[in-house]
Amino acid sequence: MEWFLKAMKQYADFNGRARRKEYWMFTLFNLIFGIAAALIDNVLGTTTGVLPYGAFYLIFSLVVLIPGLAVSVRRLHDVDKSGWMLLIALIPLIGAIWLFVLLVTDSKPGENEYGPNPKEAALVEEVR
Repeated sequence: MEWFLKAMKQYADFNGRARRKEYWMFTLFNLIFGIAAALIDNVLGTTTGVLPYGAFYLIFSLVVLIPGLAVSVRRLHDVDKSGWMLLIALIPLIGAIWLFVLLVTDSKPGENEYGPNPKEAALVEEVR
């Protein structure tokens, strides 16, 4: 949960780097909360037509849209790629697969043009 909150606190921060753990924990909690919002819509009957979601899910999606993009860009920065690489997902099938590969790739060691490696910084904090 702390990783989800960290990403939400960095609401529109597209600078820096995000560890794999930060990105995937944000994605996991985003999925869990999205399912919960859809369930609330179904229980309260606020779904739209035949779709299984409605107002609560729509509001949740809008709230996490910018933080989701920001953490994705920072994750790409961590593997030394530009945030514009997110657009590669627009290429059918191959683009989504390539983006997934980039998102699961380990951090580039050391500092890159986007900042210091957050994984190494966390290890230094752990030692203290």
